[in-house]
Amino acid sequence: MRQIMVNVPDDIALRLVSREAEMPEILALGLREVNANPGEGFSGLADVLEFLAQLPPPQEVLALRLSAVAQAEVDRLLEKNRSVGLEASEQRLWQQYEYVEHLVRIAKAQALLKLQAVV
Repeated sequence: MRQIMVNVPDDIALRLVSREAEMPEILALGLREVNANPGEGFSGLADVLEFLAQLPPPQEVLALRLSAVAQAEVDRLLEKNRSVGLEASEQRLWQQYEYVEHLVRIAKAQALLKLQAVV
């Protein structure tokens, strides 16, 4: 494990003192949040969350698919990764797509369980 030093504002430092053992997890969660930031040109997360916030019926959740534009971007990133590799900004974008896919899988699993409970 590597040790790093960072300067943080005093109020944050005070909050972190009692959670020193949790710092790797806190940093990992923070990095995941930064990587999933829709403000960096990625609207997929906002669209998916907006859809799920409407509490659609399980059948609609199971039918959820990427838009044609988003699918084309995923295909482009996959192909570029296979051929020449992704630049740092493209890698961040790919991580955002992975994060959204993870959220959708969880929602679809829950939707399937709800449908099976009805039967």
